[in-house]
Amino acid sequence: MLSFRKRLNRGARPAVLIALIATLSLLSCATTGPGGKQSLILIPTGQEVAIGAGMAEQVEASEQVLADSMWQSYVNEVGQKIVSVCDRHDIEYHFRVIESDQVNAFAAPGGYVYLYTGLLKAMDTEAEMASVIAHEVSHVVARHSVKRLQAALGVSLVYELTLGGDEANKVLQTAVNVGMTLAFAQYSQSNEREADQYGIHYMTLAGYDPNGALGMFNKLAALGDSGSDNVFEALTRSHPETRERISNAEAQIAQMGSLTGQNLVSNQARYSTMAARLK
Repeated sequence: MLSFRKRLNRGARPAVLIALIATLSLLSCATTGPGGKQSLILIPTGQEVAIGAGMAEQVEASEQVLADSMWQSYVNEVGQKIVSVCDRHDIEYHFRVIESDQVNAFAAPGGYVYLYTGLLKAMDTEAEMASVIAHEVSHVVARHSVKRLQAALGVSLVYELTLGGDEANKVLQTAVNVGMTLAFAQYSQSNEREADQYGIHYMTLAGYDPNGALGMFNKLAALGDSGSDNVFEALTRSHPETRERISNAEAQIAQMGSLTGQNLVSNQARYSTMAARLK
């Protein structure tokens, strides 16, 4: 594969530069948060979805998808409620449950969200589950994984990815492999703060009691290192950032004022019925 620099040195400099500038201008205004927040995104949506689909294929080939259609429908129902109020609707979202004792959840690029039964068993209410789903959807909205991926690939490979053809297919497979590695690496603290904030915002808009997020934060903090790095970044009671993030969530919810009369739900009874199926 020719590097971007070599392409420029082979007489293609003007054409490549024009194409690259045109591509960047088209891709520079992607929505990445509530209130019209935008960021520079170099990987087009079509390629992002293709990368996510490739990652989903690998996940479902190596992990055990829960063979309970009621649970799969339940998680998808709650997930789609969150999606309906989020700030990104240019992709189709997919929600799946993995049968595993891991206390884990993660989102792949392009809207592929996975929850593990080990995490679901730790929950008590639908609002707590909605908080995790909203957190992961927020990573997709903010394109956190896409930003990490384009930084890891570099401009030349990202540019190859946009060109199409055999070279783009090779880069796509590379991007899938890199994406799988990044999916199980920690997000930055700023990324997690954004996902916390957006997630509480989205779950409340979807009709869930945001205190479910606080309940989930505290549960994961109590679990400590028995949890996974991918669920709110392995919150533990001993981490200063854990206390900070819980404090931020409390402040965000307090700013909403009284939640009485807003018909916000926790759905504890429904969740208990579903949770019994996991046992």
